[in-house]
Amino acid sequence: MSEADDRPRRRQARGERRINQLLEAAARVFCVQGYTASSTSAIAREAGVSPGTLYQFFPNKEAIAVELSTQLIAEMESTHGRIFTAENARLPLDRLIDAVTDPFIEFCDDNLALLALLKSPDAPGRVAEDHDVLHVALLQSVTDMIGVRTPDLSTAERALIAQMSFAMFKTGLDLIAQHEGPERAAYEREMKGMLFRYLAPYVGTEAMPDAPDITGARDVPAGTATH
Repeated sequence: MSEADDRPRRRQARGERRINQLLEAAARVFCVQGYTASSTSAIAREAGVSPGTLYQFFPNKEAIAVELSTQLIAEMESTHGRIFTAENARLPLDRLIDAVTDPFIEFCDDNLALLALLKSPDAPGRVAEDHDVLHVALLQSVTDMIGVRTPDLSTAERALIAQMSFAMFKTGLDLIAQHEGPERAAYEREMKGMLFRYLAPYVGTEAMPDAPDITGARDVPAGTATH
């Protein structure tokens, strides 16, 4: 390949590095200032570039937020694919809860900008839309894991338990993110304990040797889950 042929690739690589630099700067600014109070000038200053350089890649703050959230949600989807497995579903309940919650806690620790965007009423609608799609996928994965452990429950029952568990986790995650040190550890223990106590009567606490077939679940109305 000639040097002339390689120039477009080098320019593309430089452009990708600059985009990543701007997105990383935006993440820091959103975390500190919040999305609403942030500006493209602040993001450019954090990235160490001129506003004109920023506008070569993003027309406005909204475009930056959408690109950042798209990348972070894609990373979360990748994490989700490694977590919700039949092998994890068969673990003892305390280890199952660790296996599912720890990666998401770590992810949120490393990507607080996503929480800042999701909590902002002014964030672009695309951010919430993409998150809603991910939420549905995560909820289905939780439902499927519950089904592995409780094939006798109906689809409606599994969905109800999954929704309650997911709501508990999100509430606990918000509290965990707001604290540091011993207080943070205490909230994490409480969140996991709450999930354990709620799920134990439904899915049991011991490890499962095999993944049962969940295709023959009986069909009973939601809200009638048995212990």
